[in-house]
Amino acid sequence: MRKASLSRETSETRVAVEIDLDGTGRYEVSLNGAGFFAHMLEQLARHSLVDIKVTGAGDLHIDQHHLVEDVGIVLGRAIATALGDKRGIRR
Repeated sequence: MRKASLSRETSETRVAVEIDLDGTGRYEVSLNGAGFFAHMLEQLARHSLVDIKVTGAGDLHIDQHHLVEDVGIVLGRAIATALGDKRGIRR
């Protein structure tokens, strides 16, 4: 099973990601105050047939960039973890 669950907490944000690379495109995204970014993550899941659950909160009174940045970091690490040794993947 190619799944992963990771989180990250900094002084600016709290982010948690669950991913199933062999999913059906289901998503649950809760990023209050970052609606367009949440929409883009939902579309990523839907069209790639990858199940994604993302929750996050951050210092949105400043702007969204810390939250977006940390979601990207955690999502990337979750994908790498779920892929494991990448056996069977061809370029």
